[in-house]
Amino acid sequence: MKRDENPGPSQPPGQRRSEIWIGSVRLFVAPKEWPPFLADAMVEEEDTYLVLSADPEVQETREQPEELMAELLKTNPAVPGSVIVKEGQPLSLLAVVHDLNQEPSWQEGWIVSTLDSILREAQRRKLRSLALPLLGTLHGSLERQRFLVLLREALERSSPEHLARLWLVVPAGTTLEVLGMLASPLPFPPPSEGEG
Repeated sequence: MKRDENPGPSQPPGQRRSEIWIGSVRLFVAPKEWPPFLADAMVEEEDTYLVLSADPEVQETREQPEELMAELLKTNPAVPGSVIVKEGQPLSLLAVVHDLNQEPSWQEGWIVSTLDSILREAQRRKLRSLALPLLGTLHGSLERQRFLVLLREALERSSPEHLARLWLVVPAGTTLEVLGMLASPLPFPPPSEGEG
């Protein structure tokens, strides 16, 4: 299947594909169950110790508990605001926007930094498409509308040359609400409490 084709089943009755342009990038708004296209890279919201993306199923191991604890103590946390790249098809970009040792676990500055890093990585790899959740809204309390402002600003700063399509992965039932926020000429809310 070509990357331009819709990989999923037809959309349910009453749903329509929703999209909007920001500069040269065509944004699609859809839940993960209804992908508008196969993305070159998938972004995941992550924390400094990669707990959020960890497999919840405990794996059997032959190592002794003492060996596992020694390895765990050697683990260095990822830097908040950074992106960890995991090769694969599609490419996986882990957006480190949470530090679970802090309250709140996120800061707006980390989300800004991560968005900039994602767009730089997309440019460096000449990616044509990305799937991106609304960072900070999944495991944090960032307002959706504020994330959309941050995304718009990041796209304007980066002026992507290769990125043509960005799929905003939204919770089911929120597609039209998010699309309305994107199209709204109204002012957006000020930075949230987790701003850093």
